[in-house]
Amino acid sequence: MHLTKRLPRETGREYALRTIKDNIIRLELIPGGMVSENELSMEMGLSRTPVREALIELSKVKIVEIYPQRGSSVALIDYALVEESRFMRNVLECAVVELVCSMAAPDDIRSLSENVRLQNYYLENHDPAQLMDLDNQFHRNLFEIAQKLQVYALMENISIHFDRVRSMALTTVKDLKIVRDHELIVDAISRHDAAAARAQMEIHLSRYKIDEQAIRERYPNYFK
Repeated sequence: MHLTKRLPRETGREYALRTIKDNIIRLELIPGGMVSENELSMEMGLSRTPVREALIELSKVKIVEIYPQRGSSVALIDYALVEESRFMRNVLECAVVELVCSMAAPDDIRSLSENVRLQNYYLENHDPAQLMDLDNQFHRNLFEIAQKLQVYALMENISIHFDRVRSMALTTVKDLKIVRDHELIVDAISRHDAAAARAQMEIHLSRYKIDEQAIRERYPNYFK
């Protein structure tokens, strides 16, 4: 399991929730696989209580399935939930990127451009984990520039369904276009062209539909 350091003032439950979500998205905890409270708590250095609470929280968004007296499992991928997650992101992120076009300062645009430059580097050097982290940071930065970080935090709860498919695409799709999408979004922001930024974001967030066949062929046992 992929572990990161516990953040300052982060409770055990918060750390367990963040870590389990991250490992589900990274496919370290595979769709359909059983998860053990004991094993998770030992790996994270926590008691079972915060781990159990994190699993219950994740079951509320249908990414974990809890079976009384039998344990818990990571839910198989349900494209209806992926689409619902994408729909929410599309509504919020298209609105946010329009705001960014009117709010971004030159330093903000330079920061976004540097992020995309690093994405290209890790794309060329075949490092999906780093690319995923930078992709997430790119989208978070947009919400930060638009002064909507609380909205971003709320969106993360359900976006795990969409994020898991995004992660799979990074290791599956040969002609990956997401970095180019980001370049075009930054270009539209730099020109203060809200219509172009919104249109490109809509294309960007619909890529999973184009990539679905390749993902299903690579991971046939991960879907409902």
